[in-house]
Amino acid sequence: MSDYQTLLSNFEALGLNNMREYYPVLLDKVHTEDLSLTSAFLEITDKEMKFQKEKKMERAIHRARFPKVKTFDTFDFDFQPSLNRTAVLELKHLGFMESKENIVFIGSPGVGKTHLAIALGVEACRQEKLTLFINCHELLIRLRAAYEKGTVERVLRRYARYELLIIDEIGYLPIQKHEADLIFQLLNMRYETHSTIFTTNIALSGWGELFKSPETAAAILDRMVHHVKIYKIKGKSYRMKHT
Repeated sequence: MSDYQTLLSNFEALGLNNMREYYPVLLDKVHTEDLSLTSAFLEITDKEMKFQKEKKMERAIHRARFPKVKTFDTFDFDFQPSLNRTAVLELKHLGFMESKENIVFIGSPGVGKTHLAIALGVEACRQEKLTLFINCHELLIRLRAAYEKGTVERVLRRYARYELLIIDEIGYLPIQKHEADLIFQLLNMRYETHSTIFTTNIALSGWGELFKSPETAAAILDRMVHHVKIYKIKGKSYRMKHT
């Protein structure tokens, strides 16, 4: 086997497949552009680092369990004039996470609450923040199951460790008091430690009825709104826009 083939095999054995693919191109550039050895190594390692960063971001987005990948670039702010575009786009810098603030998107179905929540989650993944997206109903199912198995503390700690937790669609299905107690425990563990994003179709003033307990709702809201940014979307449904 030639040194050239051995080098390609070494790239493959080390898991540097992107470097392996680019090496023949780089070799041509070395001959045609008279690149120095240092410049050649710098170029091929820069490309490998960029490739690995992109793959790492893809894995983070996959682990975050978004139902679909959404970005701010595909959000139609003109269709939702009630939103302050500048204020929403400022969230991309994740300053709210540094301040351990929560985000609440409130609005009727179809106005883009989940889109914005996912877009923020994607930005968090890009900035290497441990992120999870979960529907409220699914979260309650998992917490109830853990409670019945006697593993609820372990499961709560797992959800509490995410740097950004997105709880989607609060209010679309009724929440029983014992379920509300579990939500409170989770938010209490995350309080002033990590940020949580909520999407809901119910005004916060109606959460007492939603959680079947004004006392529990008050305790939950106390943890939520102490450090919070609230965005109310009053526009029409995007789904109806295309109907």
